[in-house]
Amino acid sequence: MTKKTESRIVFWVFLVPVLFAFLMVMVIPFFLGSYYAFTNWSSSARVDGGLRFVGLQNFAESLRDPSFLYSFGITFVYTVLNMIAINVVAFALAMLVTGNLRFRNLYRAGFFVPNLIGGLILGYIWQFIFNNAVPSLGQAIPALGFLADPANLMLSKNTTALVAMVIVGTWQYAGYIMMIYVAAIENIPQELIEASKIDGATPWIRLKAITLPLCAQAFTVTMFLTLVNSFKQFDVNVSLTSGGPSTMLMGQPVLGTELLALNIYNTAFISNKLSVAQARALVFFLVLAIISLIQVYVNKKKEIEL
Repeated sequence: MTKKTESRIVFWVFLVPVLFAFLMVMVIPFFLGSYYAFTNWSSSARVDGGLRFVGLQNFAESLRDPSFLYSFGITFVYTVLNMIAINVVAFALAMLVTGNLRFRNLYRAGFFVPNLIGGLILGYIWQFIFNNAVPSLGQAIPALGFLADPANLMLSKNTTALVAMVIVGTWQYAGYIMMIYVAAIENIPQELIEASKIDGATPWIRLKAITLPLCAQAFTVTMFLTLVNSFKQFDVNVSLTSGGPSTMLMGQPVLGTELLALNIYNTAFISNKLSVAQARALVFFLVLAIISLIQVYVNKKKEIEL
């Protein structure tokens, strides 16, 4: 056996298990789910006359459902707010820990740690903070007395509950995105920085003319990651707000902070409409894929311009 043949055998021995797992967990379920989206699939399908093809009925039902339409809209709003907040905070932290700061490696580790906490646990922790710690702070400090009013709890209103989700998402994910920015900033040639200082460039000019253009590729990656992560948010949504509080849309009550992933879950396992939920998941996938491709295309064009 030649060395080349031996290398190929080793290559496929390690690759085949991964391909098999990807096929069984991702590819096959995706195509099966796409098929079920056009059927009456549910836990009672056999009782109701068996599995049958219903065409676009599940998609039409979803588009008539106020809760699905509301979830789509609120997910877009949450995604935009979360992307902006995470990237602004992460870049600011990256600039901080790449400067002349003592114990900067310790700070990097500290900022990254929240990303290691599970979303469900994180949501329950912050639920306690918003519902108990913040009101207690309002009672202890007279100037912040309004925080002790039960009517002012962040999780009691739709708008503030959504802001609370953005705060938690930023606290969790900014440290991870910060590490990408740190790598990009540290790859900037120090000769450019030194030359700009000699020429009298202010920190703002250096940031605008050197740092931001040379971090353009990092922005493409981080925008994509935060877009996908925000759009498919589920665990924090479940544990922090459970989709509440409720509001009204088209004359019907809907959950005010129910993001799209949670809406699909509730449709499948609470309402027992598995085929409808699968149709919504397929729409979710297509919309996210289109938006992600557009975002990457726009950012790539910006890289060239910068």
